[in-house]
Amino acid sequence: MDEPLSLRLLHRVVRVETAEVAAMLWSFGYFFCLLCSYYILRPVRDEMGIQGGPENLQWVFTGTFLTMLAAVPLFGWLSARCPRRVLLPVVYLFFTANLLAFFVLLETGAAPRLTAQAFFVWVSVFNLFVVSVFWSFMADLFRNEQARRLYGFISAGGSTGALVGPVLVTTVAPDFGPTALLPVSACFLLGALICIRRLGAWARGGVNEKRESAAGSALGGGVLAGIGLLLRSEYLLGIALYVVLFTVLSTFLYFQQAYIVSGTISDPGSRTALFATLDLVVNVLTLLCQIFVVGRLVGRFGVTVALVLLPVAAIVGFFFLGLFPTLAVLIVFGVVRRAGEYAITKPAREILFTVVSREEKYKAKNVIDTVVYRAGDAVSGWLFEGLRILGISFAGVSFVAVPIAALWATTGYLLGRRQEQLRAALMAKRRIPVYEPSSPAESPLGAALDGAAQPHPR
Repeated sequence: MDEPLSLRLLHRVVRVETAEVAAMLWSFGYFFCLLCSYYILRPVRDEMGIQGGPENLQWVFTGTFLTMLAAVPLFGWLSARCPRRVLLPVVYLFFTANLLAFFVLLETGAAPRLTAQAFFVWVSVFNLFVVSVFWSFMADLFRNEQARRLYGFISAGGSTGALVGPVLVTTVAPDFGPTALLPVSACFLLGALICIRRLGAWARGGVNEKRESAAGSALGGGVLAGIGLLLRSEYLLGIALYVVLFTVLSTFLYFQQAYIVSGTISDPGSRTALFATLDLVVNVLTLLCQIFVVGRLVGRFGVTVALVLLPVAAIVGFFFLGLFPTLAVLIVFGVVRRAGEYAITKPAREILFTVVSREEKYKAKNVIDTVVYRAGDAVSGWLFEGLRILGISFAGVSFVAVPIAALWATTGYLLGRRQEQLRAALMAKRRIPVYEPSSPAESPLGAALDGAAQPHPR
């Protein structure tokens, strides 16, 4: 029997088996809803950060880290006792309820400055938790071979959501205000819940039955097991160091953005629109980069290059920002840095976790993606403020960032080499030949990015 036209077209775009189509499309929808929800909130968060005072950003970054310290043991307790089909809905329903509560507080004008700072902290926790849980779910749901073929298309859902979110902000915010966007974001989170339920039904349907039998159970272990797993693994510690160096440089750039933008643009609505426009430009650039550049680049040079490329760009960017600390240079560097993060560095980091155990994927990965990430933010926030108090200019801070970026590049190189060694050992243990890719779509990261011929990258 001939396949429907839509299925034949889909097979031309991505190497998906018929039994996997439903899961791939629901995963696409899940990531679309998730990133659309976040990108609706992101420009609102950035505006709240400015309203709370750029000089207080180190305090909200510290508050974010302390919140993470409280949240991670709770997540560890839940993941140790709840099967995945319960854990994921609990996480997303909790964040949806929080969003609606913030909507009420912001609409009623209750303690506006404190609420703005709390909202900034909340979004900073929210985005790391939900995205970390998403990728853990994907790594749990799909085998390595499936992930290599399907991650590119699934990531396209995030790219699409990241484009739609800022468009909604620029459409709604000028007429109805930033707070009107919060219920819209909550609706997309509920849409993600529907996708999760459908993916669970697919996994129980027999395609990945053995995998689902293990993945559907609770992980067990102690509340702080993720921290123990992290400390016992040199490989995971290397990933943590890579993340910390990334956050230090990102925080330096974010603080410079807050000071320069607040000193240049006085109107809150205009600042929110600027942030949304930058988000839109970043995501369009990400899409174009993956279509025309990334797939070929990664297919030829592998995961190590993907981990090193953005740090090298950061060396150049901070050097020029030190020479010319202006809004224009800041915007160009910020857009390039974020596009490089989403298009290359973030998927490369996710590939690093394909060679670790399931418990490490959920517990240790969650610690790295949340506590380690926000600890880096908090420490670098105070470091930035300390440099400013010492009288070091924005240009001077940028020059301080250059050697940090060089260390980041070195860490990425060593991590990439170690990942290849672990992957080879894993394949040998399973008696599977280690395949050396000859095209972008055939490499592990090339499949995850797969932008050479597909209009759906991230």
